[in-house]
Amino acid sequence: MTRGTAAPTERELEVLKILWEMGTASVRQVYEHMRLTEDIAQNTVQTFLRMMEDKGLVEHKTEGRTFIYTPLYTRERTVSRFLTRVFDGAVDELVMNALSAKKPSEKEFEAIEKMLQDARKRR
Repeated sequence: MTRGTAAPTERELEVLKILWEMGTASVRQVYEHMRLTEDIAQNTVQTFLRMMEDKGLVEHKTEGRTFIYTPLYTRERTVSRFLTRVFDGAVDELVMNALSAKKPSEKEFEAIEKMLQDARKRR
């Protein structure tokens, strides 16, 4: 497998969501976040992050004895892959299905309208 070409598994997406939210995080920080909703060992989180680094999903830098992880696999890449695989690239179908699955709040509608206006300007 070529580094950086693998799609994340469901468990890896859980870890990526935490990293996307935090920006960067240590093994301990990811573990503390995950243990709020599941029974998981810190060693397991460390193993996930090490395997994710081997796949090119994250990278780390060392601060003292602590590894600080940064996501390399972006939300945009995840959405793009999902759009292609599930909706054959049809943005309108993705949006219609999303709106059918969950009724957006007024605030969400306003944000969507602004995004559409911005996208039109960029075309």
